[in-house]
Amino acid sequence: MPRLRIAAIDFLNPAPLLYNFEHAPAAAELATRYDVNYTLPSQCAADLLAGRADLGLIPIAALTEDLAIVPGCTIASLHKVRSIQLIVRGNRPLEDVRTIATDTASRSSLAYTQILFRSFLASDPLFLPPMSADPVAMLTQADAALLIGDPALLAIENRHTIEARIGPCTWIDIAEQWTNHTHLPWVAAVWAVRPEALTPESATRLHSDLTASRDAGLAHREDIVREWTTRISIPPGVIRHYLHENIHYILNPDCIQAIEFFRAQAASIGALPPLPKLRFLTT
Repeated sequence: MPRLRIAAIDFLNPAPLLYNFEHAPAAAELATRYDVNYTLPSQCAADLLAGRADLGLIPIAALTEDLAIVPGCTIASLHKVRSIQLIVRGNRPLEDVRTIATDTASRSSLAYTQILFRSFLASDPLFLPPMSADPVAMLTQADAALLIGDPALLAIENRHTIEARIGPCTWIDIAEQWTNHTHLPWVAAVWAVRPEALTPESATRLHSDLTASRDAGLAHREDIVREWTTRISIPPGVIRHYLHENIHYILNPDCIQAIEFFRAQAASIGALPPLPKLRFLTT
């Protein structure tokens, strides 16, 4: 049987989910069953929906009725996440933000921010077309800049340099805003699969492989800290706190409820198409 094509994200936050795919002794065996390609979150979804991938770690905004969520794993947060930041020039209230520059990484981040303004704050700022994740350039064109993933983490570490160039800013954690308003987890991404690419046997094995990789990654977070200290300009203590405290990796009932509520809210404001029911892979 051909190897299952996987679209994955080369950011820090999914590193525990992919641990066995990248580390001995499991990596060699998994390579006989899976072909992993790393790309941006939005491209993961595009590849999966276009049939260029069979499995993808995709933003929940990209879920459709044709895709099935693989139970067990997620990228979520129970309060502050750090890696989705709305940077607002000056000390203006969020209600006074009129223009927002967005990066190119994720539809979910954009939809969460649209829900924050339209549903929770009764405001409707203009979202500019996506641009590269450069906070200084973004904030020269807009009142606020939305960054996710590693660029957001790096921006926090370099906030004094950024503010030295453009002036004082207010830093808003979008996940914290979501959890404060909804009392639900903030969920970014899940493993989703095209069910027709699997047999019943391979579906069971896929679920087992992904869960085992997650569990191994959570058990080896110190190894991930050491590896990523050489890959990203963030202190080891910040990486450690991020992997232990900011990111939640288990797709539990609260996370599922959060996905359902997010999709309903996003549809109600026209940010995303309706998704009447989540589909899960049967194993």
